[in-house]
Amino acid sequence: MALTCVERASAAGLRVALFTDSYAELNGVGTLCRAYVEYARKRGLPFFCAYGGEVTEFRSNGSVQELELRRGPLSFPVDAHVECDPILTRHRALTVKRLKEFRPDLVHITGPGDVSILGFWASNLVGVPMVASWHTNVHEYAELRVRSSMRFLPVGMRARMSDWAGRGTLWAVMRFYGISHFVAAPNPEMVTMLQEKTGRPGFLMGHGVNTELFTPRHRDAVGGKFSIGYVGRLTPEKNVRALVGMERELLAAGERDFRFVVVGEGSEMGYLRENLQTAEFRGVLRGEALAREFANLDAFVFPSVTDTFGLVILEAMSSGVPVVLSPATGTKVGAVDGEQGFLTDDPVAALRRLMHGGATRERMGVAGRVHACAQAWDGVFDDLHRIYREGLASEQVKRRTPVRKF
Repeated sequence: MALTCVERASAAGLRVALFTDSYAELNGVGTLCRAYVEYARKRGLPFFCAYGGEVTEFRSNGSVQELELRRGPLSFPVDAHVECDPILTRHRALTVKRLKEFRPDLVHITGPGDVSILGFWASNLVGVPMVASWHTNVHEYAELRVRSSMRFLPVGMRARMSDWAGRGTLWAVMRFYGISHFVAAPNPEMVTMLQEKTGRPGFLMGHGVNTELFTPRHRDAVGGKFSIGYVGRLTPEKNVRALVGMERELLAAGERDFRFVVVGEGSEMGYLRENLQTAEFRGVLRGEALAREFANLDAFVFPSVTDTFGLVILEAMSSGVPVVLSPATGTKVGAVDGEQGFLTDDPVAALRRLMHGGATRERMGVAGRVHACAQAWDGVFDDLHRIYREGLASEQVKRRTPVRKF
């Protein structure tokens, strides 16, 4: 008699096929997926990863198989360095062939992008369950981008159009997530919303950090101005214009011995260059260069209120840097006000306390490092495999499990 997905997983180890819309890109999804591939490789776990790129090429390295799929000339940008190819499904035959050879127990997709749509097709054609994880509040992004791009309209009309964009996007995205067998998200509020709107079993999927790369040991700055850092995309949904307001308030309060360090790029770069007086722009950084920039900060600010998690916050904490966050954002990463930093709607007051409180900075930096070390990637992915097994074992998924075609 044929084994079920759960029985196969228990007998021989879970065989996971990940379809991700971001891999090499510098964003949270790309960071997570690269860490997942490395985790599987280190553990010798059977793993298949498909992602978009510049060539179509299949690679095998130990237990890990990678399928890079070339995005074509019809691709269009959806964010900084993130593209979508509306006809990526032209790679369907190759993808299904490789997927059948891999013999997955489940397919994991990361969102409503081109590669994830291909993953949905492939999971149905191969006949295995699919889990969809939520990483980006695209409905809030849509609302903010419409509001930002239509500043020329009257306030009321702009508000109605942005609200329509947000509600319409949320409806469409929830329809997409509803095609999965179960869902996962990085915070409890989003898990609840996904369960309610899709009717699928939902699970809390943690996020982690590379504590060996992001470490206080990289700090080599001695003296100098108080460094306030931001790392991430410079786009409207990240609320980066708030940095300008912070700087103006600090200057109005008589503070002079500080600077902003901005790492990243995006559509708001021009505005920030024109309006930030003290900022130093580092562009896009990777690896040790990024880790060193984090470690040399004295405080990290993250003005976004739309992020589902914010991996860069953990990277700052892991680097021993106090964080200044909104209460909603801080709660999502497990930060506690007054411990790893400040969770406040008055970031300027928090920054001034850090500027003039060396002992407070040191204490919060140590607490942040401890918090981050408890969320290293290995533990995150160990827990993710537990989620896979629980999802596959749920009665609702068992009833909907497709027939295998390999």
